[in-house]
Amino acid sequence: MNSDRIRLVTVSASYGAGGSVVAPALARLLGVPFLERVTTSEDGVGVPVPCLEQLVPAEAELTPAHRFFASLTQTMPAGPTQSPPPARHHEDILRRQCEAGIRQLAAGNAGVILGRGAAVVLGRDRGLHVRLDGPPAARAAQGAVIEGIALDKARQHMNTADKARDAYVRRLYRANPADPRHYHLMIDSTAIPLDTVTEIILRALSAPPVPVQAR
Repeated sequence: MNSDRIRLVTVSASYGAGGSVVAPALARLLGVPFLERVTTSEDGVGVPVPCLEQLVPAEAELTPAHRFFASLTQTMPAGPTQSPPPARHHEDILRRQCEAGIRQLAAGNAGVILGRGAAVVLGRDRGLHVRLDGPPAARAAQGAVIEGIALDKARQHMNTADKARDAYVRRLYRANPADPRHYHLMIDSTAIPLDTVTEIILRALSAPPVPVQAR
């Protein structure tokens, strides 16, 4: 990691870990652009936006995004197929479109990116990569506070969100989003106030580089 004036940060956060609070706060304090999680919506001509990651609690409420995420967990059919197979070709297109914003910020070496598998996309030598997580019970409780919902509803959101985000990174990048090897800093953000978590990340950004032989 190049520690000379780093202003490019990726934040990977499980549900309830406070990524939606910490990441935009970091962007404001650093004065850099903020790239949020991809959402499910449609443009003016009714074509689904290709980067999809907005999550809902119940199967009955599945949006196109959730149907896509459900497909990520299914096994591709074996045997002769077209080259490339339609599903894999769709994944390649989706991956390129989802990475466009990441690479735009990386080109300027300044920005905060929430989700999108950005740490995996950029690799450890580009930016500061942060993972926010915590025990499920604590994350559900904190998620309920952040969203202003009942605890039972937060648990439903957590189960859906964690599965979908895990599937997103595993299928598109063949990687585990919780693997410590992708990150420079991992924080239990349910055990520390979120404003303190933000301060810790800012301190890490300004810290001098660790000599290679000491790693």
